[in-house]
Amino acid sequence: MGDVDPPPETYLRVTDPGRFDLLHDAAEVLLDELTERYTVERRETTEPFEGRAGDPQVRIVRLIPRSPVAGPLAVAFTDFPGLAVRLGRWHELALPVCGCDACDEDPKQLVDDLHREIYAHVEGGLWEGVRRRLSGSRWETRLIGPDFSQGRSGQLSGRQARAARREGFAAAVRWAPWNRRAADPTEPPPLY
Repeated sequence: MGDVDPPPETYLRVTDPGRFDLLHDAAEVLLDELTERYTVERRETTEPFEGRAGDPQVRIVRLIPRSPVAGPLAVAFTDFPGLAVRLGRWHELALPVCGCDACDEDPKQLVDDLHREIYAHVEGGLWEGVRRRLSGSRWETRLIGPDFSQGRSGQLSGRQARAARREGFAAAVRWAPWNRRAADPTEPPPLY
């Protein structure tokens, strides 16, 4: 549409949510590949989406590296259909971010984003920490990949900040790369 704003009613409309089914399929394949390639424990559960009673139940797949210095990964498969991805402790990614007709997010681009961010994390590109400020403590993340760098932050309650500092997040933590399983000489190199 160029520089013209979409009509207001398109912000309230989702004409074809099924176009995002591609995200579930891509996440399934990616999680299987990561489970086969790296030394991780795979846990699958069904639980409330945001962890609160009454929230819709969703399937969540967690990959937990066997090395304690490598960061975990969790993928929630939402009913929209979409994905909620958590890298490490705080770095989150929602795919799609919105899904409305006005935003018109491209599912194929979202799959590329999913791969790019997850592989940046798996290769050791995620830093996380807690920063004390006069207004309170904040969590901060920085994810760096071959062609991007992004940061996020959010407010922590006093209790959350104390717990995070006890867990070693008082200074920035760089999650280590995931350990690969023993190489199979017939396996082609990864495509990332």
